[in-house]
Formats: sequence, C-alpha cells, structure tokens
Amino acid sequence: MSTEPRRVELAELTRFDRKFFDADERFSYIGEGKLGGKAQGLANISRFLEEHFDSARFPQIEVSIPTLTVITTTMFDKFMARNNLYEIALSDRRDDQIALAFQQADLPAELVGDLRALIAKVKQPLAVRSSSLAEDAMRMAFAGVYATKMIPNNQHDIDSRFRILVEAVKFVYASTFFTNAREYMLSARKDICEEKMAVVIQEVVGARFGDRFYPQISGVGRSYNSYPTGHATPEDGVVNLALGLGKTIVDGGVSWIYSPAYPDTYPPHDSVGALLKQTQTKFWGVNMGRPPAHDPIKETEYMIEGDLGDAERDGTLRHLASTYDPQRDRLVLGTGAKGARVLTIAPALDVHNIPLNELIKDLLAQSEEAAAAAVEIEFAVTLDRQQGLPARFGLLQMRPMYVSQTEVDFDLAEMSGENVLAASEQVMGNGVENELTDIVYVRPDKFAASETRKIAAELAAINRKLVAARRRYLLFIFGRLGTQDPWLGIPVEWAQVSGARVVVEATQPGMDVDLSQGAHFFHNVVSFGVLYFSVHHAGKYPNDWEWLGQQPIIEEREFVRWVRLAAPAEVRVDGKQRAGVIRR
Repeated sequence: MSTEPRRVELAELTRFDRKFFDADERFSYIGEGKLGGKAQGLANISRFLEEHFDSARFPQIEVSIPTLTVITTTMFDKFMARNNLYEIALSDRRDDQIALAFQQADLPAELVGDLRALIAKVKQPLAVRSSSLAEDAMRMAFAGVYATKMIPNNQHDIDSRFRILVEAVKFVYASTFFTNAREYMLSARKDICEEKMAVVIQEVVGARFGDRFYPQISGVGRSYNSYPTGHATPEDGVVNLALGLGKTIVDGGVSWIYSPAYPDTYPPHDSVGALLKQTQTKFWGVNMGRPPAHDPIKETEYMIEGDLGDAERDGTLRHLASTYDPQRDRLVLGTGAKGARVLTIAPALDVHNIPLNELIKDLLAQSEEAAAAAVEIEFAVTLDRQQGLPARFGLLQMRPMYVSQTEVDFDLAEMSGENVLAASEQVMGNGVENELTDIVYVRPDKFAASETRKIAAELAAINRKLVAARRRYLLFIFGRLGTQDPWLGIPVEWAQVSGARVVVEATQPGMDVDLSQGAHFFHNVVSFGVLYFSVHHAGKYPNDWEWLGQQPIIEEREFVRWVRLAAPAEVRVDGKQRAGVIRR
C-alpha cells in the first residue's frame, strides 16, 4: 500500500463567495479554522477522485461528491462565545433544553449573510451534517454521535427556507453537547471543552417521487469484512445496500448485505420464506409534501417513511427488487410478475449493463490504496427510471478503518470445555483481553423483543456508572445491538454501551437476526477495537448462562444484571480464524 495521503488544507479549497451551486467548485467553505473530520474526509474524496479515479471506465455513471459548503469551526467558537452558551451546554440539562437554548441564540452576523445568499439560490433538499474535530478518526471515531438534519428546502419564500436552514445549523451545534456525545467523550477520555463543531451543508442525492425525495440506492461499503460467509474472505470486503436514504443502514435497520467478490450470492438463509422475512420493508425519504408540525429540535422533523407499496407506485423497485414465485418457491429477477417483492438489489447487481458492483469494487480498492488502510465508504445512487443508466453515484464519506494485526495464539480445541463461558466461529476483531472482571448481561429469562427500549435504558444507566468508575466490562445481549428497530435487537447508541470491551450478541428463537455491519454503531465498535462475538442459540458453542447467573451481583434491574468475577475472564479472538473464546 502507499504511504499516508497528504491532507487537503483549507488554503487549497474555495472560499464561499455567495455563488454556491452556480460555481464550478463542488466544495467551498465559510470562515476560518478547521473543517472537522467529516468535511476533511469529503475534501480528501474530492482530491482522490481528481488524482486516482478513472471516470472513462464508467462513462454512464457520474461519480462525484455532492455539492457542499462547510461552516468552519471559527463560526462555532463565535456562536458559543457571543451567546454565552457554555454554561448551559456543559450543564446536566436535558437534550431538548440544550437544543432549545441554542435555537434561541443568534448566529454570528458574518455567517448569516452567507447562509441567506446560499439559500436564495438553492431550492433542492439539503443535508445539514455534523463535522466535529473528533469525527471519522481511525481510532475512537465519533461516527453517528452527532446530528444530521435533512431539510426539504422547497418552500416558496426565501424567509421560510432561511429560517429552516438556520434552525438546522443550530441543532447540529447543540448536538455537540447532547447526552450521548458527552458520555461518548467520557468513555473516550476526552475533554468535551476541546471539541469544536464544523457544519457541512450538502445537496441530497436523489430524485423527487411525489411527496418524497430519495435515492433509489444508499450504501455503505467496507474493504475489510469482519464477518465473511461462504467463499468470501475478509479482504473481499462487504457492502450494505438499501432503498431510500442511508438512515436505514446507519441506524442498523434491515438492508441487503453481500460480498462485492460474489455479488450474485445471497446472504445465508434457510429458505426463500426466511429471506422474505429478512428483506427491507420500510425506507426513508425527505418530506416534500405538507409541512410537519414545527419541531426544530427533532432530527427527523422533515423526514418521512414509506413502504414497498409506496416504492412500487413511485416506480423505484424496477432495478432493485426480485419477486417471489410461490408455485415454484423461488425468486424471479425484477418486478414483471405479480407477487411479494424482495429487495435483493439483484437487477442492479446481476444485470451487467449496470456496472454498480464493479464501480463499488473499484472505489474500495483505490481508496484503500490511497488511504494506506482498510476503508469504509458511504454513497447514494440515482438510476434512470427506465434503463438504469445513466446514473449518478454520490460519494458521501470515505474514512479509514482500524483492523488489528495482533498475532493471537489460539487453538480451536480451546473453544470447548467446562471453563468456557462463550465461544464463537463468527467474531469481529482481533486481540486479547485478560483484565475484565465486570460483566453486564441481559437476563435470558426476562428478555422480550417488546421490552428492548427499556433494556436499552437499563444498559445505559449501568454503563454510565462503569464508565465513571473507569471500569471496562463484558456485555452479553440478545439480538442486534445498536439497531434503531426495537424488534431486531436493542436500540442503544454507542455512548450507552461505550465501556464494553467485549460484546457477545446472542440469539433466541424469537430474536434470530443477522448482524448489521453498515451502522455507524459498528464503525465505532471497529475503531475502539471491541471484540465482538455472535453466538447462535442452536449452535455448538452455547453461552453458559447458568454459571453467569451464579456470580456475585453488583446491581440488578428488571432486565439487566451486573456481576463481578473473583478473577478476570480471559478473552481471545483470532481474526484470521474468525474464532474466539471467553474462558472463566
């Protein structure tokens, strides 16, 4: 691999001159100071596309970063200082109280004029995204910790569009000090007073379909796959694809997961019926219809959910869905026949006149070489509604991934025996932990999918105590950790379990779902070097719940128990063999 790439400096970029989308430059900035991690990543993508990407290989796909401007960190400093906001920001006030105080404050006068000039020219949906100094670092990344707000920007009068943009910027500023961000900073042992926020204002990639605006495909691609299946290897990478905005993926919802080395291979499933149950059924778009109730401190204020029936009427399933044929119990490519739709993205991946997978493979390989590390990219795709091509591929993020290269002395025979608490042949991470005596676990006799929000709150309360005491711990849970769909698992933010150094994700007959690797949650798991076990209830290495229930209890709640061992557990994970063991 090449050496570490040169960072793009502010002086190399274009200062915002109130032309924004009329200008030739896709990337501009307002202010001085720093771009923040997310904007720096976008600047690096822009340079990467100029220097490395051969657009002639994909003549019918426009590959670019969506046009954007960045409000640099100096404006954040001025906003905080001139409104005396640090007192309430660093207090113990609730998130909504902090957000309201920020909404009542005034943006710097030198910023207001530029924002009004920007919004006067732009009439398409915008994503107002966080770009803090801490975001998207390889180690201790802050992916998904801060806010993003989508705004429709389709109001007829400039005053309304300007007000909504200003509210969105203030909301992102306020999210710097929300509870999850503060707890995350504490777990990362960073001083929140040192954090500064830049803001990215960027066009949303997509098209309008009635009252919704969304891309046909959103995706997250990784050049290294911690959970390969079948013939795939970790180096083959992994891709998550979903219909609509990428919120579905980064929130840990249901998406289509495949290896770019084997695009026509479906994820493991017992039957077509099982695959039908695992398909995406809901998607997110920007609400272009009737304005919602005014709520500037709600992240999804201007977002709207649709279902597959809505997508069918929009005509967006043509290149994304397969159809279930119940007579032959199999899937048929496309939507030409009647039947249940399954979002396999197969028409776009299997039909060779749309080289989507080849493009993703090319971008992952070249960006990995340019970054001298494994990488993760986020993107959104719009397709021609009839033919698929021409298409637009908007690169939304490219960040390095941390992959441990530690050599672990491990024998598969060690996965069995009376001293084994947990073991798995499906693990994420690589390394050894032998100093952990605290274990937090969801009680198997109390777990219910209907109670996962309560479970998340209990986990957060115990995590807060352990982090404050600087005690790392092992965490045992059921279902998909970090999902925002409570019926798939436990909907925690990373900050709510940030003290966990080892996570064991178990299944039950009523909670038997695949892991999601597309979420921001999992980017944080990887960047913190957390060792992650997936243990199936019907597998050959069941967890020893009985022994765990006999350990001394430090704290017990309705669904969650915190115990402390007399001696540290020994945890070893061998990333090469994809296996790990926890010995008591």
